[in-house]
Amino acid sequence: MTQSIFNLSGQTALITGGGSGIGKIIAEALAEYGANIAVCSRKVENCVETAEYLIAKYGIQAKAYLCNVTSEEEISETVKRVIKEFGQIDILVNNSGATWGERVERMPIEAWNKVMNVNVTGTFMMSRAVGVHMLERGYGKIINIGSVAGIKAEPGDVLNAIGYSTSKAAVHHFTRDLAKKWAEHGIYVNAIAPGFFETKMTKHVLDKHQREIINRNPLKKLGDPNSLKGTALLLASHASDYITGQVIVVDGGSTL
Repeated sequence: MTQSIFNLSGQTALITGGGSGIGKIIAEALAEYGANIAVCSRKVENCVETAEYLIAKYGIQAKAYLCNVTSEEEISETVKRVIKEFGQIDILVNNSGATWGERVERMPIEAWNKVMNVNVTGTFMMSRAVGVHMLERGYGKIINIGSVAGIKAEPGDVLNAIGYSTSKAAVHHFTRDLAKKWAEHGIYVNAIAPGFFETKMTKHVLDKHQREIINRNPLKKLGDPNSLKGTALLLASHASDYITGQVIVVDGGSTL
């Protein structure tokens, strides 16, 4: 019984930014439980490596796609190709993200716009494109990747990225609002808000403040891939069929 509610065999997941970091972690979690995987990003070579790895290890179908989530045209084309080549999209993981570290008074408007365009507008456009398909089918699971930065303000000497923090707070509310709008159509929309994990995006902060961050964490550690895998699997599978509009924090208690 436990296995059956997490079983993703025959389902297809589209994961943005799936070639590395959190996106790759989630792609592997879903592939392990039988999902076919479509990964896309601007760096398609990373996605190709991920797809080949998943095929070899789990024997599922996987394919890489070049897609800039700030381009409405590229999103539309990618979604059409995935549906044509896999048959359907059951799960969407909006993971592509951008950040920019700078003091508020020095942050260029171009940097602000870049972060907002990727993290907020990209999440909206991809959800809309895949959502049309999910609405037609009457089913879908959308998982947005937020952040504890969108829940709790950090001191400037730990995290000085107001565009990123603001964008992730927007992703959290987008999740709740979209869940309310599409619940009656069988579409579940939830978000994961990770704390500090070792990824390319967090490397700069951790290089300077890792010991301080760990000491301030109630569990006294950084996040590990298995923590995110379990949460992603829950939200992608039938185990979460009574959960929607939620932002699940995976942070070792740092936001307490």
